[in-house]
Amino acid sequence: MSTIAERHQLILGKLQQEGFVNVQALGRELEVSTVTIRKDLKLLEDKGLLFRSHGGAALHNPYTTDRPVGEKEKIRSPEKLRIGNKAASCIQPDDSIIIASGTTVQAMARCIQPQGNLTVITASLHVALELNIHPSVEILQMGGTLRKSSSSVTGPYAESILKDFFCSKLFLGVDGIDLDYGLTTTNIQEAHLNRLMIKAAQKIIVLADSSKFGRRGFGKICEWQEIDQIITDTGIPSHVAKTLEEAGVEVSIV
Repeated sequence: MSTIAERHQLILGKLQQEGFVNVQALGRELEVSTVTIRKDLKLLEDKGLLFRSHGGAALHNPYTTDRPVGEKEKIRSPEKLRIGNKAASCIQPDDSIIIASGTTVQAMARCIQPQGNLTVITASLHVALELNIHPSVEILQMGGTLRKSSSSVTGPYAESILKDFFCSKLFLGVDGIDLDYGLTTTNIQEAHLNRLMIKAAQKIIVLADSSKFGRRGFGKICEWQEIDQIITDTGIPSHVAKTLEEAGVEVSIV
């Protein structure tokens, strides 16, 4: 039987490699009970070496916080640009789409080179300004309460416009993707607006860099099984990509 020091070394090694460990899998590998593994994780968390979450533990804090859009733009910007470019390639000539809010969908807006006419409904002021340079893009800017941290709108006025439209695609940015908890954002009003956007679109495409996996925001948007495609970067944990693909979610890695 492994010693407590050996178990802790293996747990921390797996966290460095994969970013997340599962209680059940560790118990099988180390041939100890899940109670023992949970005690190990508690000891390691008390030392500040990991963060426990439902069913396991993560290397980084799984709970995300709201930050100003100017600050978030500087984080993983090369990855966001690649993701945005891939997302822009999904747009068809004469398409009608919804673009939510966030710095990754803003990067997508910069990459859009419309073929024919394009109709865009968006909650993001930054997305609207990026697309306003294209004569063939018709923009329906949603109204409502402006969130200064994201420069996007929420609330009943923003929600009401969605009752009158149905679009081919929704391009959705999120703050967290957790296989147990689903897709989340840091703002509950934004989460509610995103749920209505999902109802107003035929295909749901999520744009998320790999740092968003294994994280949770305050407001739940939906279960991950409700989406059709995720566009992300090469840092996505392999077990997450496999789970998504086996459930029928298209995973595009750029």
